[in-house]
Amino acid sequence: MQSVLFVCLGNICRSPTAEAVMLHLVEQAGLQDRIVVDSAGTGDWHIGEAPDSRARAYGARRGYDLEPLRARQVAASDFERFDHILAMDAANLRELRRQCPVALQGKVQLLMDFAPGESGSEIADPYFGGAEGFERVLDDCETACAGLLDALRTRE
Repeated sequence: MQSVLFVCLGNICRSPTAEAVMLHLVEQAGLQDRIVVDSAGTGDWHIGEAPDSRARAYGARRGYDLEPLRARQVAASDFERFDHILAMDAANLRELRRQCPVALQGKVQLLMDFAPGESGSEIADPYFGGAEGFERVLDDCETACAGLLDALRTRE
């Protein structure tokens, strides 16, 4: 069993989108019994809330179901619980590394490190923008999550 936690700031746009994309890919690959997926935020503003309505709508257009997801904040136990803790951007990566015990730092990295040719890139926060931002998040998540799934398969 392998486990993945996607992390952004509020857990209402980028990380739940990544979670939904990855859940879809895992289901398509028939690996639900071998890969666990979740998402969280470094901030606590939206705990218990559904993902942003725009993230849900744009995700649904591509066949991703964000409806059942609810925001939560990263917990100290997540660093032990998850094998891969993937930040959407450098600011959240820094915060995760600040919180993460030294012995577990190797679990924390950027999601885009799994996108071919995009290592070190960020998934931009679409919250204050328009439709193009949410479409870009989906594009980036689809590319990076496909790469992540390939990487997880090679570790089995």
